[in-house]
Amino acid sequence: MVDVTISEAAERLKAGAVVAFPTETVYGLGADATDPAAVAKIYAAKGRPDFNPLISHISDPAQLDGLVVMDDRARKLAAAFWPGALTLVLPRAPGCPVAPAVSAGLPSLAIRMPAHPLARDLLGRVGRPVAAPSANRSGQVSPTTAQHVRDSLGPDIAVLDGGPCPVGLESTVIGLAGPQATLLRPGGIAAEEIEAVLGAPLGLPQDAKLESPGMLLKHYAPRLPVRLNATAPQQGGSQQGGREGLLAFGPPPAGFAAVYALSAGSDLAEAAARLYAGLHVLDHEPGLTGIAVMPIPARGLGLAINDRLARAARGR
Repeated sequence: MVDVTISEAAERLKAGAVVAFPTETVYGLGADATDPAAVAKIYAAKGRPDFNPLISHISDPAQLDGLVVMDDRARKLAAAFWPGALTLVLPRAPGCPVAPAVSAGLPSLAIRMPAHPLARDLLGRVGRPVAAPSANRSGQVSPTTAQHVRDSLGPDIAVLDGGPCPVGLESTVIGLAGPQATLLRPGGIAAEEIEAVLGAPLGLPQDAKLESPGMLLKHYAPRLPVRLNATAPQQGGSQQGGREGLLAFGPPPAGFAAVYALSAGSDLAEAAARLYAGLHVLDHEPGLTGIAVMPIPARGLGLAINDRLARAARGR
């Protein structure tokens, strides 16, 4: 891993290179969103399919001019949640300078203003939108530390190390390209909070079209198989050669070969922040043959946690 300073990171991005950097959600693999050759390097480094769109990150609302078409819904959500863990998918503005590959050829653009101070500083120094999916190989567990980036992408990726990501789950993605606001991906801001600001319920995607990142059915997957809603070790357990690790939410049941506490006190925000770290830890625990996960309530951030776990359980 090539550790870089914030000045070096900004210069690399302006020169068309890729740089991994921290946000409050996960580490992103950034490139100048207006440079098609730089954007292509993201897809190549991740092994990411080019039909899967990217999020463009900005540091200041003034940068929205010429990028997207804002409406009243977008302005309300931006005022309530930016900077923060919310991505808006909006129609591209006429003459939008962002490379078409960032949108995977769609007429919309996913855009976010992160809250992480290091990310904001970096984006401000670059002065143009930065496309940045999670800084890991496509389909693998997202990185919440610089070491996770190195483990997934190898030693040659330049990384701006900002410590662990405090939210630990990707941003919530809201589609605003149609008449009803749509929850394209649950994430670091609960859907209920967004509905309260909009004063209307969120819709769900009506087809399989990839309108934003994070919509692939198989995603966020560790090497080991994942078993959901586990309340006890798998029947037979070690007698059949199986040694499961457990992601625990609340007091863990006995009998698992290893336990990683998402939240001993059953706190959803703490569980979200620790989810990917827990998957990384158990996936590298010697001798384990699978990862079991205790039930997570399907409310608030639990919706996003369960979304990631369901995709992880489908494998890569």
